Amino acid sequence: MPLFKKQPFALVEKPEDLKPQELVFQIRFTKEIFRSYNEYLKRINFYRKRVWACRATGKGKLTYEEALASEEKASERIQNIPIEYVALVLRHVQFSMLNLKDLVNSIAAKFQGPFADGAEIYGRMDGHLHPCKIVKVIEDADKTKYEIKWLGSDDKTSRKEIIDGDDLTEKNPAFSKRLLKSFIKASTYRSLPWVLHDNLAKKHGISTAPPEELKFKISIQNGLVVCNRKRKRSEIAQNKEIEDTQNTGEARPKKIIVYQRRSKLRSGSSMPEKSANEGNESPETQLIKYPIDDLLVQPTDEDRISVEKPSPCRDFDVPMNCVGKLLMVWDFCTSFGRLLNLSPFSLEDFEKSICYEEIVPLLIVEASSALLRLLVKDNRDFSMAIEDKKRSVKITQVTWTDYLCDFLEISSSELSTHISTIKRGHYGLLEIHVKLGIFEELIAHVLETNTLREKLDEYIEERQALAAARRDEALDEGRKRREEKERKKSREGNHDMPNGSISEEKREKVYSRKKRSSMNSEIEQGSNSSKKNAKKQKVEIDSLLEDGIHPSKREIHRLMKNEIKESIEMKSIEERKEFLDREIEKRIIRASPLGKDKNYCRYWFFRSNGRIFVESSDSTKWGYYQTKEELDALIGSLNPKGVRERALKKQLQKFYNKICSEIEKRLKEGSVQEIETEEAMVRRSTRVRAPAKEKPEFLKYQNKWKEIC
Repeated sequence: MPLFKKQPFALVEKPEDLKPQELVFQIRFTKEIFRSYNEYLKRINFYRKRVWACRATGKGKLTYEEALASEEKASERIQNIPIEYVALVLRHVQFSMLNLKDLVNSIAAKFQGPFADGAEIYGRMDGHLHPCKIVKVIEDADKTKYEIKWLGSDDKTSRKEIIDGDDLTEKNPAFSKRLLKSFIKASTYRSLPWVLHDNLAKKHGISTAPPEELKFKISIQNGLVVCNRKRKRSEIAQNKEIEDTQNTGEARPKKIIVYQRRSKLRSGSSMPEKSANEGNESPETQLIKYPIDDLLVQPTDEDRISVEKPSPCRDFDVPMNCVGKLLMVWDFCTSFGRLLNLSPFSLEDFEKSICYEEIVPLLIVEASSALLRLLVKDNRDFSMAIEDKKRSVKITQVTWTDYLCDFLEISSSELSTHISTIKRGHYGLLEIHVKLGIFEELIAHVLETNTLREKLDEYIEERQALAAARRDEALDEGRKRREEKERKKSREGNHDMPNGSISEEKREKVYSRKKRSSMNSEIEQGSNSSKKNAKKQKVEIDSLLEDGIHPSKREIHRLMKNEIKESIEMKSIEERKEFLDREIEKRIIRASPLGKDKNYCRYWFFRSNGRIFVESSDSTKWGYYQTKEELDALIGSLNPKGVRERALKKQLQKFYNKICSEIEKRLKEGSVQEIETEEAMVRRSTRVRAPAKEKPEFLKYQNKWKEIC
């Protein structure tokens, strides 16, 4: 199995409740089965990345399929090793502390020689192997040497020479060093020391118990050998004391070592006395380098004093298993409202509209119609189905259910079983998960249209141009700060020199600064001229497009960046930063979570809703925080010693002002609605016995961006 980050990668297990006629997606080379196309696409794209390594050869930067092919070739080569040599090679490999190259050379040397008189073999001369014949074997005290005769056609090579046995090799060795290297990698699960797989060691009768000389260097955890790279100082001192006692016969006096926390050392406080609790703590616990994995963080007294994490509110109108779909549909409709010609609406109104059963709210009608209109324009299958039924292209509030039924007929999903209910006019009686499932299916088909893809490409290009403009702003600001700092240094240097005289070195520095400033001014003039000529470049590009000549993406990108710079050059630095950040946020490509806590719960923030949503690790539970006090408590409860909570805390602090402004805006809108309802109740005449029931807020929705046909 190929390795990812030097570790085996677990494959997805086959679904247990898989039906024979169910449509699934299968990866060809791993035989993994997925029900969702998005999960299948995500996994196969991951396999196509060059982050995999061959387990047998160690070759990296491969795709998963290339690593599999490399392992198959290596296994074929490994099978070429003669059976009588396998057990001997494995005994030399088990618990060896040599590196791979030295281990291969030592094993190869043991399996060749000694050679007899008259044997025709190969010898090394000038870095290359040449045929030779052994004339005489010379027995030496340290090493056996051989007198050979080179077997060559010319006089230069047909001569006798005495060489070592290391420079000789057989004509047809039992196995090559390359083959031996692949065999060692495939037979072991760790190196230094090299440890064989248990089943392989048992098969050939090789001991799995570590030798005596390695007992202080390795340990066994969960049946696997683990190398103790950092030994405890107490153990080292104890072993040293035992050695000294054995050598001299007298025990050395114990040296007391006091460990302190890094915070105390930095504060410069005096060395405290060693308490009983501190004496029990191990040095590794006190010298941990943070951040580490959140689940490995041991809570200290400082951590216990920190704020307790508030429990999120779980007051949803929809069932808990539908909250994720609800947020996805609402976020898509509000993010691409301009493209869909659908004016924005709040999450609360959408949630109440989904749950309403008496009538179909106008919000649901307009959202469904907007998605269907886009499919009519840009979905070939759907538009052909409508043409076959001779329906009008215009979708109204009366006929929208007919188009919805046509869509469900062509979409291969279980939702088509609800067509009869919709045709009878009982859309509102559908279950909530069915309504959200229909929206989810509509959005999945909209995402495949060319209209949306072109819009996403446009957003990506604009975001890149805005980000480039923001980088240029940061570089210009940094350059100005450096120039100001250099000017201050030069002024201070001039004041320090007597009679205003400047040394030769100072003159050279001032001259170089003047030269750099003149170069920067030339660059600024060039950039200003490029800004002035931005419109001219645009006209030129338009003319090129008319002539059929397409400019490069770099030219278009530069033009967009110059236009952005030209539009903000009259604003202040702070206004420019705010403008660029605001414009980048408008170009939404996809929603991403702020981060995860120690339990892998994901935290989401949507800019048009003043709440922080919490999703459990298995996506079965949802909650939210809606007040500033809850947000402050959440930030205070996150432990920066953990990797995940440290990153989450950083993101919450980065968007703190924005989240607080959205929270205040949401609370203010809610209080205004309450005041309006109270005033409406007061204004009613007391003579009216049964006042007319006022419409709920979500039923008052009107699509102000609706396309007029």
